[in-house]
Amino acid sequence: MVQAPQRTALSGPALIRLLARLTDVEFTESAQSLSDRLSHWLHWTDAIALSTALGGNPVAAAKGVPTSSGAEERECAAARGALVNAIVGDSVFGAPKKRPGAAQVHIETTADYPVFRQGYLTLQQSMETGIGNLRGRLRAKLAARTPAMKRLAEVDAVMERALSPRERTLLGTVPALLGRHFERLRRAELDTLTDDQTPGAWLESFRKDAQSVLLAELDLRFQPVEGLLAALRTS
Repeated sequence: MVQAPQRTALSGPALIRLLARLTDVEFTESAQSLSDRLSHWLHWTDAIALSTALGGNPVAAAKGVPTSSGAEERECAAARGALVNAIVGDSVFGAPKKRPGAAQVHIETTADYPVFRQGYLTLQQSMETGIGNLRGRLRAKLAARTPAMKRLAEVDAVMERALSPRERTLLGTVPALLGRHFERLRRAELDTLTDDQTPGAWLESFRKDAQSVLLAELDLRFQPVEGLLAALRTS
């Protein structure tokens, strides 16, 4: 029996590993270093702004005993919790309310992907806006601590401005990838459904997979916030 070739194991973010598992797209890890990739992503005006923020030298890591940042910790936890609740409680990706009779079967078997695509884009916009606002507030608090932390806040602002368009473009491909997964699950059920099976089980599987992808994307988007919060703990 001919076996399908095994995919190369990925060591990148959970979002990439999850998409590789759910889709038929082959993801490959870049052979370039992070600094090489950044040199291609940064516009020359961003490079100048970054150099100015750095003052010609890298920002030294804060040393000493961590300081209290309870308010910031709670603010970040609340913001993240609100986004998680928005994802798991979403009317499109959450489990549908049970409806008696054939009406429920009709809804489950005639679902169209554009509804899910728009729902995903809406949640992406909520994440981008909420995390962007939170990141700005954390930078303001960091800049008020010490001159070194002010420089770090300036560097983060430059990096956000420079890399957000690329992040938006890359993450904007996720709904299309999920669309392939959606169609593959639907076709698989239609090909294997027997008379004694209830149609629509594939859609529940898709909803769970899409929620997992959304939560993994939230983790990825939240990484800069975690970095700022770590700086606040030691500044």
